[in-house]
Amino acid sequence: MHNNEQSLVPLKMLLFSFHGANTIVISFLPLLLQYRGLTGSEIGWVLAVGPTVSIFSQPFWGYMSDKYQTVKRILMICLIGLLVSSVFFFQMTILPLLLIMAGVYYFFTAPIGALADSLAQRRADSLGISFGSIRTWGSLGFAVSSLAIGKVLELIGVQNLLFPYLIMGSLALIVCFRLVDVKVDVDPIQFGDLKKLVRNRPYIIFLILILFMTITHRANDSYIGLFIEQLGGNESIIGVAWFVGVASEAMVFAFAHLWFRKFHPLMFIIAAGALFTIRWFLYAFINEPFIIVGLQVFHGLTFGVFYLAAFHYITRLIPKELQSTGHLVFMSVFFGISGIVGSLGGGAIIDLLGGNTLYLYMGIMALVGTILMIAYHLLPFWKK
Repeated sequence: MHNNEQSLVPLKMLLFSFHGANTIVISFLPLLLQYRGLTGSEIGWVLAVGPTVSIFSQPFWGYMSDKYQTVKRILMICLIGLLVSSVFFFQMTILPLLLIMAGVYYFFTAPIGALADSLAQRRADSLGISFGSIRTWGSLGFAVSSLAIGKVLELIGVQNLLFPYLIMGSLALIVCFRLVDVKVDVDPIQFGDLKKLVRNRPYIIFLILILFMTITHRANDSYIGLFIEQLGGNESIIGVAWFVGVASEAMVFAFAHLWFRKFHPLMFIIAAGALFTIRWFLYAFINEPFIIVGLQVFHGLTFGVFYLAAFHYITRLIPKELQSTGHLVFMSVFFGISGIVGSLGGGAIIDLLGGNTLYLYMGIMALVGTILMIAYHLLPFWKK
C-alpha cells in the first residue's frame, strides 16, 4: 500500500466507526426512549436538543481546532466526552435529567462528524484525491450498522442499546490515536478573524438559501420511520429503507472522482435540489411502504450530491485559516438549524395532517430553494 494511502486508513476507520455509532442513535434512540416510557412529544423534545446544542458546540469546537491548529486532539476530547456522557444519557428515565444529559452528550458528539469531514477534505486536497473517496467510509459504516444493529437489538433488546454503541464509539477513539493531523501554513486564528466569515456575503447568502433544501432533508431523517409505519410498514422495512438510502449515498461518494470535477459545484446543488423536489412530491402521493424503500435510492442522488457539492463550494469561499470554523458553521446550519425546524415543524405537521401532507410541503419548500439557488448562481450581485 502506498504511504499516503496507508496514512488515510485511520481516518477511514474513524469515519466508519463514528457513523456506525451514529446510526445507532439516529435509528434506534427513539425506540429506546419509548421503551423508557416517554411519550411521542417528549421524544421530540429530547431529539431537538441535539441540533439545538450543535448550533453552539460546532462553531465552538471548530474555533478551538483552528486556534490550536489541530483536528486530531479536538476529536479525541470529543470522543472521550461522547463515551462518558452516553453511559449516563442512555440510562436516564426522568425527562429533565434526560434533557440535561442529552445536552452534554450532544455537545461532544455534534462536532465529530464535521471535524472528521473537515480533516478528510484537507487531506484529500493535500494528496490530490477526491474527498468522496474518503467520506464514503462514513456512509459504509452507517449502512452496515443500520442492518447489523437492528438484528443485534432483536436478540438483546433495545434496552441494551448502550453496549453496541460503546463498542463502536471505543473503536472510533482507538483509531483516533493513529490519525495524521492537519498541517496549516497560516498563523493561528484570532477571535477578530471571525468577522471575515460574517462579512463574507456569498458564504452567508449561500447558507441561508440551502436551508430550503436542508430542512426538508432533516425532516425526512426524523420522520421517514414514522411515515413508513403510518403506511403499514414495520421496523425491518424501516431498517432496509435506511440501508438502501445510505448505500446509494456511499456509491455517490465513492464515485465522486468520476463525476464531480466536470461542472461548477452550484450546478450539482441545483440538480440535487430538483431531485429533492421530485422525490418529496412522489412520497406525498405514495401509500405503499415498499415503494418508499425503492425510492430511497434517490437519497444518494439528493443528499449525497448536495452535501459533497455544498462542502466543496464553501471550501472555495472560506479563507484557509478559517477552514474548520467555516466548515462547522456550515454544518450547524445544515444539521443544526435545519434539524430544529425539521424536527419540531415536521412533528407538528405529521401529527395534524399525516405523512403525505408533510412530504407535499417539503416538495414545495425544496422547489422554492432550487429556484433561489438558480438565481444565486446566475445573478452576480449575490457574490462579491
